[in-house]
Amino acid sequence: MSLKIAFVASRASVAQTARAALIGRYGDVPLRQAEVIVALGGDGFMLHTLHSTQDMDAPVYGMNRGTIGFLMNAYREGDLQARLAAAEEAVINPLVMRATHIDGTISTALAINEVSLLRAGPQAAKLRITIDGRQRMEELVCDGALVATPAGSTAYNYSAHGPILPIGSDVLALTPIAAFRPRRWRGALLPKRATVRFDVQEPQKTPRDGRCRRPVAPRCDDGRSLVRPQRQPPDPLRSRPWAGRAVDLGAVQLTGEGGVFPPHLAPTGTLTSRQR
Repeated sequence: MSLKIAFVASRASVAQTARAALIGRYGDVPLRQAEVIVALGGDGFMLHTLHSTQDMDAPVYGMNRGTIGFLMNAYREGDLQARLAAAEEAVINPLVMRATHIDGTISTALAINEVSLLRAGPQAAKLRITIDGRQRMEELVCDGALVATPAGSTAYNYSAHGPILPIGSDVLALTPIAAFRPRRWRGALLPKRATVRFDVQEPQKTPRDGRCRRPVAPRCDDGRSLVRPQRQPPDPLRSRPWAGRAVDLGAVQLTGEGGVFPPHLAPTGTLTSRQR
């Protein structure tokens, strides 16, 4: 039995051309009627699709019509229904951020790739790091710090010299950005359920930004992954931490798993699911 497919594509001409060809071959249904969503584009578009369809049950199958395509399966027009049926789900746990501003207000958000805390002024930031209620670093002098999921480990985390994490691994990467002191500290690997807290030292002196960068979806070069985004859990603050813009932060806390963003299909691709 054929799956009902909704095709979405980035604005790139190569992605739009691919969408037209696939619709002509397999048909197309509205997103909310689809059993599978096929996203055509690059990693950024895959992440955008996972976010925008977060409230839907259909998994997302990405095919690379972009540049890197780390989170995408290889693009092929033929045998799509068979590849979707054989695909294996890969689960991506997003981060949930809880940011406390110096005026006491609180911001929360969900991120697939990573949550990063960046200095906004000319002076270096001074951060205190606490993990699961235990202070692990009294003062990190740096341009910022981030916590990345396996899906986001090849994005901003990688450019900051953080480790590449296998998709499906139960760890997070804690990575400093341009660390001045401790001079040679390169970060740490943490359990995915860890609660990470950054306290900004002297927040009135040095303004900072809390940013959530777009989630990067994992790429399966042999086209064997299917990702099904899962919805945000009932209590997002107990999920993986942080996203969203925040200025003049006093503290940022990332807690637990933020839910699951669709699985990948293995033998023929990756299917990603979201978790509510």
